[in-house]
Amino acid sequence: MNVRSPLLQSERLGKIHRVGTVAVDAVRDVTVDVHAGEFIAVVGPSGSGKSTLLNIWGMLDIPTSGQYRFDGVDVGELNSDARAAIRSKKIGFVFQNYNLLPRSTAIENVELPLTYAGMEPAERRERAVQALESLGLAHRHDHWPHQLSGGEQQRVAIARALVNDPVLIMADEPTGAIDRQNGLEVMWQLQALNADGRTIVLVTHDESVANHADRAIRLLDGEVVSDGGSA
Repeated sequence: MNVRSPLLQSERLGKIHRVGTVAVDAVRDVTVDVHAGEFIAVVGPSGSGKSTLLNIWGMLDIPTSGQYRFDGVDVGELNSDARAAIRSKKIGFVFQNYNLLPRSTAIENVELPLTYAGMEPAERRERAVQALESLGLAHRHDHWPHQLSGGEQQRVAIARALVNDPVLIMADEPTGAIDRQNGLEVMWQLQALNADGRTIVLVTHDESVANHADRAIRLLDGEVVSDGGSA
């Protein structure tokens, strides 16, 4: 039987940050696999290494030690351009503070990854419209970020993450800057995306958010202390 390899394979990953003359182990000896279609929560307090691990998995950062493979490819053998090409085609990012361009409308923000990819204007506009409509924002296409609620801004950010049709969505504290009700709506959207076949990797310090995932990986001081079902 042909068994498909994990989408993310980490073997003894380590990341050292240097602050002056002090070396800080942000991530230590992390060995974790994530399979396609999983919904994973990486949970831990501030400073536990969650975001560092997410950045390594998303190829925004490189480990100091260990091996990381994405969809069967050894990331350590790729240059920065090759890593950027994979990110643009296969990974969508959602951040705590939305990272929307304030002088661009909702639809222009969603179009941005397609603009970088060189897609023709008509096609990128059509795909951006579809992404916004799938998140219930058909009536907000031409609104500026400051005209949107926090929950709406985060849904625009999710639409932007989706517009390239990625296999993986990475969300770093996506509910951290919004109220509880809007946070629930964002989590329901992520669950719906997962039910549609997307792999979701979510970073959070909040156990109630982690409960929406199917599997929780808990970090403390850069190390995995448990890996199993959600809380």
